[in-house]
Amino acid sequence: MLASLGRWSFRNPWLIVAGWVLAMVAVFGSAGTVGAAFDAAFEIPDSESRRGFDALDTHFGGFGSGQTGSIVFRSDAGIDDPEVRAAMEALFAEADAIEGVTVTSPYEGVGAQTQVSSDRTIAFASVALSPELDFTEMSEIGVDLLEQRPEIAGLQVEIGGAALAEFEPPETEFIGLSFAVVVLIIAFGSVLAMGLPIGVAVAGVGVGLGLITLISNVMPIPDFATSIGAMIGLGVGIDYALFIVTRYREGLHDGLAPEDATGVALDTAGRAVIFAGITVVISLLGMLIIGLPFITGMGIGASITVAVTMIASVTLLPAFLGFAGERVEVTPWYALVGAGFISVALLGVGLGFPLLLVGLPIALVFFLVGRWIPRLKNRVPQRKPVPVEQTLAYRWSRLIQARPWAWLAVGTALLLVLAAPALSLRMGFSDEGNYPERTTTRQAYDLLADGFGPGFNGPLFLTAEVGAAADRDALPALVAALEGAPGVAAVAPPFPSDQARPQDSAAYLIQVIPETSPQDEATSTLVGDLRDEVIPAAVTGSTLEVSVTGLVASNIDFTGYLTGRIVLFFGAVLALSFLLLMAVFRSLLVPIKAVIMNVLSIAAAYGIVIAIFQWGWLGSLFGIEGAPIEPFIPMMMFALVFGLSMDYEVFLLSRIKEQFDRTGDPVGSVADGLASTARVITAAAAIMVVVFGSFVLEDDRIVKLFGTGLALAILLDATIVRMLLVPATMELLGRRNWWLPAWLDRAIPVIHVEGSTVLAPAPAADAAGGD
Repeated sequence: MLASLGRWSFRNPWLIVAGWVLAMVAVFGSAGTVGAAFDAAFEIPDSESRRGFDALDTHFGGFGSGQTGSIVFRSDAGIDDPEVRAAMEALFAEADAIEGVTVTSPYEGVGAQTQVSSDRTIAFASVALSPELDFTEMSEIGVDLLEQRPEIAGLQVEIGGAALAEFEPPETEFIGLSFAVVVLIIAFGSVLAMGLPIGVAVAGVGVGLGLITLISNVMPIPDFATSIGAMIGLGVGIDYALFIVTRYREGLHDGLAPEDATGVALDTAGRAVIFAGITVVISLLGMLIIGLPFITGMGIGASITVAVTMIASVTLLPAFLGFAGERVEVTPWYALVGAGFISVALLGVGLGFPLLLVGLPIALVFFLVGRWIPRLKNRVPQRKPVPVEQTLAYRWSRLIQARPWAWLAVGTALLLVLAAPALSLRMGFSDEGNYPERTTTRQAYDLLADGFGPGFNGPLFLTAEVGAAADRDALPALVAALEGAPGVAAVAPPFPSDQARPQDSAAYLIQVIPETSPQDEATSTLVGDLRDEVIPAAVTGSTLEVSVTGLVASNIDFTGYLTGRIVLFFGAVLALSFLLLMAVFRSLLVPIKAVIMNVLSIAAAYGIVIAIFQWGWLGSLFGIEGAPIEPFIPMMMFALVFGLSMDYEVFLLSRIKEQFDRTGDPVGSVADGLASTARVITAAAAIMVVVFGSFVLEDDRIVKLFGTGLALAILLDATIVRMLLVPATMELLGRRNWWLPAWLDRAIPVIHVEGSTVLAPAPAADAAGGD
């Protein structure tokens, strides 16, 4: 079917391109009309913090249960200076007039004194945001407030809270595109062949991001889903198209007509792309088993981009090949130089250097004028093919196979050393102190910490619901116990739900300020101690129902919920990978060692990420400080890396299996397979590493962490695993690599990833294989 689809797309390129253009116009038009409604909040599972939020909704009008922000200010003349007070009260009034925003001023009202520092130079107004506001609207409100800040000498005004932080679309993916241009030209030796994967990836990512924007209006999608979608989509899009174009060019070199070469490429590499893409999508959708809208939104957002990019690879790419034909093998010098300047311009966009954008007009001049200049229109000489036995990859494989036990030990030991920090993984949510220092969010956080202590940025709220009149007598003992608890900086008096008749209130609200910051491990310990020891002891003998809630407590509960289900998720992904590989390669040992080696490479990537982002090693280089690892990051990394590594696994092992089926030589087939795939795997991995790694330059810590983790995982997978452990283990197992019990062979379905064109076994294969 894929061969027929490839040929049809090749013969009807204008129709396919027109369909994609219409799809892009429809998606972008709809997204522009409807707009985005990203939601970075998450619903808390059944937990103590959830019960506390329910009590806040019932008795206190939802106070403290929704998204909040703050307007923080510091005045050298003091906050009571008449000019400062008039300007700030005017700003508070403007903010309070915004629909869905409620501002509590530090100048008046109950509890105003708690919003002013002891020296009265720092104060803040709390900003309560309606649940009806989505992430985009809240971010826009934050930008508006920032623009309305009064400008008075000695007055600093900052807008605090992640909900009000400005969202900046990522631009560093252009760095990956710039590098991809160079790598693809080196790999293909052709500018036109280089442009095909990039064009397909950009089209797929564009439509995918548009769909994510639309879907954000009907289900919770976190704001950083677009960054992650662009990161993943570019990486897999270029990789998928790279595999297909490589097969297409091999067909041309074998003497096939362009249309036949397209059919063969789709029936071989196209099958591998579909298999790998579906595996990635299924792995990501496996996050639905967690049962949380926030996690579900991330999985669906990322899987949409992968799915659209995969579809583009098997429909749009054959159409592009129909336009290109045999010209993918021809590159004039003017095109090569022009592509180089385009790469420079893309790098300028990614790095924010406008001067480098001069590369675009220069490239245009070369493309327009170069064909008329004799020397520039001459063709770039093609590399002469080198016999497989003379390639570096072949000689490397032979080197590894000569001493497989030694190299297996070296590779495994290296991965285990890198993975060691993973044993100290502490999952949790980083606080606003991890925002870049230049941002108003970070400066507001620092002002609050300076004026009120680090724990003030993450207060705990205790709801105390009364079951009997005598329960109110237990409140003083509860407050005293809280004040005496280690790690507590301050405790506010109980706030009654009924202001008119406080003695008859059905519930009371107590605010507890920890001594440590929200992300500090000591704060998590404090929450546990309050719940397990301090509060139960203080309310013994009463029916007072006390719940520790608030954003910090809910983050702790959310982390605990995910931690308890992450093993189930990992097990599901591992089982899926094992079953798919067993069905594809008709082997029991190949999928077992593939799963083990992938776990080792991912663990090593986890270890490096933890050393950087949790321990703070090289923090100044990455622009971050040590903090816990967001609990959804290990899950996302695991799902993606397992899916992405399937590309290399299938591409490499299918070539080895192909050689083994033809020759029956378990030793030579490994070296031949490695040599025939080394260039394309190296190019694909290099592109992914740079595309993912370029996101380290983004401001968002989560995006930095995710990009670094994926880049490291792909780098380790394509080097230590594919180029070291695979040939060593394949050599040690020999013919046993392809052993599968007869009963199991009959029981599992047959999946031909490489298509009948390549994988139809020769008669010798049966004799060589066996059960």
